[in-house]
Amino acid sequence: MRKDKTKGRTHSQSVATNVQTEHSTVAQLLKGKGQDVFAVSPHDTLETAVRELRDKRIGALIVKDDSGALCGILSERDIVQNLAATPGQTLQNAVQDVMTTKVETCGPAETLVSVLHRMTEGRFRHMPVVDGGALQGMVTIGDVVSFRLVELEHASVRLKQLLVG
Repeated sequence: MRKDKTKGRTHSQSVATNVQTEHSTVAQLLKGKGQDVFAVSPHDTLETAVRELRDKRIGALIVKDDSGALCGILSERDIVQNLAATPGQTLQNAVQDVMTTKVETCGPAETLVSVLHRMTEGRFRHMPVVDGGALQGMVTIGDVVSFRLVELEHASVRLKQLLVG
């Protein structure tokens, strides 16, 4: 009976605006996680690196050269492989002899879905974040999975709210 009937229906929410988890970026993850990066020199011994891993409770270290540039990554896996190859002599080895030199990196604008796929396919768990040649942080597969789980939980709540009205 209203004389001012609206001709169309407006929507303040849509599925597209409420569910955008596939576009989350590394920068968003780092914003909450922080940009702390723990590093060693290629000339440090594995003993030094192992202590740093233990003390910081982390699984990998960035390896920076004398100029501060990324030149490798040293993971627990690298150390275990060297331990198997040189039993009893591992801790005296230099980081540069054991580190992974072909480092997969990502940029802050890369989507988390892309990073997760690259980590899974490459079978590695740590990825340095580099922007314009400068190290911005490090993400782990655990970081990405945790961030995505929280996002998916929020998306689920938003979808339920959308359906309920």
